[in-house]
Parts: sequence; structure tokens; C-alpha cells
Amino acid sequence: MTRKESRELTFAILFERAVTNETIEEILENAAESRGLELNDFIKNHVNGVFENEEKIDEVIKRNLKRWTFSRLSKVSVALLRLAVWEMLYDESIPVGVSINEAVELAKTYGGKDDAPYINGVLSSVAKSEELAEKK
Repeated sequence: MTRKESRELTFAILFERAVTNETIEEILENAAESRGLELNDFIKNHVNGVFENEEKIDEVIKRNLKRWTFSRLSKVSVALLRLAVWEMLYDESIPVGVSINEAVELAKTYGGKDDAPYINGVLSSVAKSEELAEKK
């Protein structure tokens, strides 16, 4: 499975979490059993990383929203933003620009017509934020 495919599956799991509010363990178990999905280390690392740092990630997202509130974001946007922000803050092996680009591409596929540009704007703001400056 390519990294792009792994990221897309990670997004699907995070989206399911945003919709059902099940635990990550339940979602991962259901994904493996009912859909026969083989979850690689990339997926497990990303899903668990987002889950473990969800509160901080959400705060970073909230501080970088423009003319919108977190509660009004679509579940697709929430899942994509959480995934990309986690990568930007915690995964040094992935360049920030790649995280942004991949989230925008997934938004074009799974989101509404306005999701991709909005996600691009929020993530560009995160890329310039203090949290990322501290990482570098």
C-alpha cells in the first residue's frame, strides 16, 4: 500500500471517528474484521497519534480558523485538518507542504466545493503559526 493510500485510509478512519464517536480501538477492530483492511504502521501511527493529541490539535485548528467556528466545520474538514495538523506538528518525516497538499487533494475528492480552498487556507495559517515555529 502506498503512503498516499495509507493516508486516505487514515482519513477514512478519522472521519468515521468524527461521525460515530466510537473509540479508535473499536474503529480499527471493525475495519480489520468487517472490511478485511490491513492496517500498516503508517496508519496505526497516524490514527493513534491524532487520537492521543486530539485536544491540542483541535486547539491549533481553532486558533487558525478564519470567519468560521470549529463546530460548523464539516466532519470531512475536521478529519482532514486533524490528520494534516498532526503530521505538521508530530511527524518530522513528512514535509509540511506535503501534508497540506495531501489534505487539499483529499478534500477535493471527499469534501464539498469550498472545502479544499478553506482547508488550504487553514493549514497555510498553521504552517506559519507559533506551534510550527517551536517544532523547527
